[in-house]
Amino acid sequence: MCGICGEFRFDGGSVDRSVIERMSDRLEPRGPDGSGVFLEGPVGLGHRRLKIIDLSEQSAQPMIDEELGIALVYNGAIYNYQELRSELEQDGYRFSSSGDTEVLIKAYRKWGEDFVTRLNGMFAFALYDRKEQTVLLGRDRLGIKPLYFSQTNSRIRFASSLPALLAAGEVSSEINPVALHHYFSFHAVVPPPHTILRDVQKLPPATTAQGTTGGMKAPKKYWEPHFGEREGESRSFEDWRSVVLEELRAAVRRRCVADVSVGVLLSGGLDSSLIVGLLAEQGQSGINTFSVGFESVEEEKGDEFEYSDIIASEFQTEHHKLTISAEKLLTHLPSCIAAMSEPMVSHDNIGFYLLSEEVSRHVKVVQSGQGADEVFAGYHWYPPLLESSDPVGDYAKVFFDRDHAQMKELLEESFIREDFSRTLVEEQFATPYATRAIDKALRLDTLTMLVDDPVKRVDNMTMAFGLEARVPFLDHTLVEVAARVPAEWKVREGGKYILKEAARSVIPSEVIDRPKGYFPVPVLKYFRGPYLEMVRETLLSDTARARKICKTEYVDKVLSDPDAYITPLKGSELWQITLLELWFQQHGITH
Repeated sequence: MCGICGEFRFDGGSVDRSVIERMSDRLEPRGPDGSGVFLEGPVGLGHRRLKIIDLSEQSAQPMIDEELGIALVYNGAIYNYQELRSELEQDGYRFSSSGDTEVLIKAYRKWGEDFVTRLNGMFAFALYDRKEQTVLLGRDRLGIKPLYFSQTNSRIRFASSLPALLAAGEVSSEINPVALHHYFSFHAVVPPPHTILRDVQKLPPATTAQGTTGGMKAPKKYWEPHFGEREGESRSFEDWRSVVLEELRAAVRRRCVADVSVGVLLSGGLDSSLIVGLLAEQGQSGINTFSVGFESVEEEKGDEFEYSDIIASEFQTEHHKLTISAEKLLTHLPSCIAAMSEPMVSHDNIGFYLLSEEVSRHVKVVQSGQGADEVFAGYHWYPPLLESSDPVGDYAKVFFDRDHAQMKELLEESFIREDFSRTLVEEQFATPYATRAIDKALRLDTLTMLVDDPVKRVDNMTMAFGLEARVPFLDHTLVEVAARVPAEWKVREGGKYILKEAARSVIPSEVIDRPKGYFPVPVLKYFRGPYLEMVRETLLSDTARARKICKTEYVDKVLSDPDAYITPLKGSELWQITLLELWFQQHGITH
């Protein structure tokens, strides 16, 4: 829902309207239904609206409450806004709209900065308090909605995307060596606050940050779930299974809050299939479901329609299947890369991008199954950590794309300083709220890696077409419950065991017991014909050579035999370096 941007000045100066408008223009695809700008004193706010809740102009943004002296721009959906509104009305607050935006303003006035702890939903916001002359930035607990910023001694600028900040100007093209190390270690994940550019950061999930006319205060973390069984908590497997299913039922139901119809992105896997089954269980019929497939390459199949067809038939959905030819995929790659706030190598990007274009012709909101693999331990690297005596080393062994020694073969000397990625894992594993190695890994993946891979991917690709994606597996109350489920009951029989057992009362067993799948796009893993030509042209260009990120010897070696250089998690090393360069070029970043 929407795109936001703004500027807050620390130096007593006023905001240039054209800066806000440039950022807002870049965010137009996120909110094609309306726009607005607010300027006052040290603040400027811009908004692009996607109408989902309260379709009237009463919920237009920036929303200004003259009585309370508050201006707000906000992106997201608050699923419990009606309950909060009722509580606020009982305390005498009056409302002029029927949506969730105004609830945030009143909630802030009543509860202060801590109002975010009462929200169930996905959100990023900037709230200006006229009386205090402060701006408050905030982001939801799981980082479902993005918020980027660039800061100088005189001001802070913020926006829903990194390219919007580039449009505002005054952003250096200097590459962040820490982020670059993470990019090539964590299959393009760059954890906050870093981004690939030195001058741009992102607000971490579950965090607020207040700006005053004297500058920005230290960010404040407002949520931290516990991973692993709590002391004194003893539940049987059956009890945990029942609790998980009830929490998921509630999460799916919450994400139906909208004044428009809600569809489902149906991959045919357990997670999205379970969402469809739960919606049907709750009485919904004729659900719009959507699947995408690609051309196969040699032995690698390009679609999973056989499983999505089972679910569509079982629950009598209005099913839409989209098959993408290799030619069409290549044609649309540039626009897909342009939609990325940061470079992302997952093949899923182009799948979600093209699927979102089709889905947006039918609905404005979809539910999607992202997050279940991290929350319920569905990946192959979790079981080895059950009894690990070297958590950091074992995690690095099964998760990293390359170690620091291999990084030295890849990157030019100017970018090699220290092993930033291993240090990050060491620091994360040393934090509280998780004791066992596997719980440390699940904590890191759920709260960090998940945010800047599947979550960001879905947000970027759907919002490129004004489509809102909602992710019930990242309902924070469900995450809190799943985090406490004993790890043995999650990793058993290939992972997600407790979720699979909970699903047996809802969806057909052939979908539950199928081999684990993914969003296959074979042509971006095994390069042939025009795809290999595109890669060669990109990496051998004068622009790429002048950037001096990757060593020439490494690039030539991978180009000579692309199929031989596949990462431990089955990605292409060639696509990693190509995508990074294509993203720089697409966004006009020189170095």
